[in-house]
Amino acid sequence: MLEIRADRIRREVVALAASGAGVTQVHERAIELVEQTVCSDLTCWAMIDPESLSISSMTSGRNRIPQEYEPLLAESEYGGSDPATFADLACTGRGVARASDLPVDEVARSLRHSSVWRPLGLPREVRVIFRVDGTCWGGAGFVRSGPDFSDRDVEFLALVAPGLAAATRAAAVHAPATQPPDDQGPAVVLTSATGDPLSFTSAARTWRDRVEEVAHGRMTVVLRAATFGARSSSSGMFRARIRDAHGGWILVRATAMLGGDEPQTVVTFESAGGSDLTGLLLAAYGLTAREREICSDVVAGYATSDIAQRRAITANTVQDHLKSVYAKTGVRSRAELAARLRFGPATEPAGAGSPQVRRAE
Repeated sequence: MLEIRADRIRREVVALAASGAGVTQVHERAIELVEQTVCSDLTCWAMIDPESLSISSMTSGRNRIPQEYEPLLAESEYGGSDPATFADLACTGRGVARASDLPVDEVARSLRHSSVWRPLGLPREVRVIFRVDGTCWGGAGFVRSGPDFSDRDVEFLALVAPGLAAATRAAAVHAPATQPPDDQGPAVVLTSATGDPLSFTSAARTWRDRVEEVAHGRMTVVLRAATFGARSSSSGMFRARIRDAHGGWILVRATAMLGGDEPQTVVTFESAGGSDLTGLLLAAYGLTAREREICSDVVAGYATSDIAQRRAITANTVQDHLKSVYAKTGVRSRAELAARLRFGPATEPAGAGSPQVRRAE
């Protein structure tokens, strides 16, 4: 019975993604369907950037997390000490994590459990990662006040996750072409050790408005995530691509400042496009590692003979790989492929260029 129910959900959300729906639309419908089997008081679903494993978008169920707790959740995800973060689950290969199965001392020290779920009276939690072809594309968290999530709940989430991943991956390429704000100079925010903004450039205030279109208070969450992401990183840097209210992409970067009396972080905002999205598109189309290399060479302008020499393969093999790439991306020439990878499929008919959706059905 669970397998049949999971398969029905997979088919519906995959078809929705194939029709041209964006990630938010796909997740909103999936929440409605999954909640019929796995009940919760609060649920929040994320698209996860497969390269940086940072959260790109968040979609809530019928109830929203109180706004004052959202920055704490961002800190718990990127602070480097909480158990079963989405990035941790993606890296370790775990598919589903129930809080009651984690070490008791880890849950007790967890920021999100001690400072968010416990004060809200929601001690039960389960998280699931959406992974397909070995790549993480999203995840969802469920919390509730009643009985713990059952083994049946955990089994169902594991069954439905691959279909949700395929739909999320397909929806990721449906991004409209958006115009960046008028050039007002660098969009820079200086944040404190706690991720609170200390100062904004004029351009950053414009970007704040764009980020806040998604939900009031989102800028605070993004700044907290970027600050703790940079400070917990061994490189001292953080990079994420997040979605705006219209499905476009924003590139957020953060760097921990050195020296000074108090820890500070510089966070910048700019439109993501072209090379910023190439890796995402290559992954979303389900290309192999070799096909991705050849696509990168095509975008760089290399001829077939040059690609063959660079990759130590024959020209015929290059052409065979390109034929496979054309089939997966829905293009017919190198020029169309280069344009697709630079600008995405925003102007195409719904479902075009998303054969990975059809393979998942």
